[in-house]
Amino acid sequence: MLAASLWAQQAPPTSGESSSKQHTKHPKPAATSVLDPGAITDGIYRNPSLGFSYKLPFGWVDRTNEMQDDSPGSGKDPGKSLVLLAVFERPPEAPRDGINPGVVIAAESVSSYPGLKTTADYFGPLTELTTDKGFKVVNEPSEFAVGTKTLVRCDFSKEMGELTMYQTALVMLGKSYVVSFTLIGGSEDEVNGLIENLSFGGKKPAR
Repeated sequence: MLAASLWAQQAPPTSGESSSKQHTKHPKPAATSVLDPGAITDGIYRNPSLGFSYKLPFGWVDRTNEMQDDSPGSGKDPGKSLVLLAVFERPPEAPRDGINPGVVIAAESVSSYPGLKTTADYFGPLTELTTDKGFKVVNEPSEFAVGTKTLVRCDFSKEMGELTMYQTALVMLGKSYVVSFTLIGGSEDEVNGLIENLSFGGKKPAR
C-alpha cells in the first residue's frame, strides 16, 4: 500500500536529491493507460481524469519519479498501484531537525482488494498497515468534504522522540481505482493547511 509509506521519507535516502519542477509530466506505466497520471504545471498538479488538482507549496521537492520506482508494482504489475504525486518540504537527505511535511497521492486498482465495496472498506487494511509502522489512530474514518466532493478521512499520529508526526489519509473511489491522499505534518494545523491545497471539480485550490 503506497500511501502508508510516506513516513519513510523522514529518513535519509540511498539516492540523490530530486529538485522541484514547475512543469513535469510523470511517466505512465503501460498497464495503467486508462488512468491519466496527471501533470504539474505552474506549481499545480492536475489530474483531469480523476477530477482534482493540488497546489504544491512553494519550494517543495518533487519525488514522484523516485517513489514510482520504489513502488511494489514497479516493473512487475504496475497496473495495481501508481504514485501520482509525491512532494516534500525537504529532500530526505537534508539534516533532520524536525518532521519533513509531505503529500503523496496514489492510485491502486480496486481489484487488489477483493470484497471492497465502499471507500470505508479500504481503511481496514490501511489502518492495520499504518499502525504496524508505529502510528496510532487519532480520529476514526469518517466522511469529509473537500468542496463539493465527499471523501473518507482518518487521522493518525506517531511519537518521534520529542516530536509528534501527524498523518491524515483521505480516500475516494474513482475509475476502478482507490485514490488516496496522504498528508504528513508536524501538527494537526499543518496537515489541515495541506488539505486546503486540494480541490475538485475545476475549482482553484483554496490558496
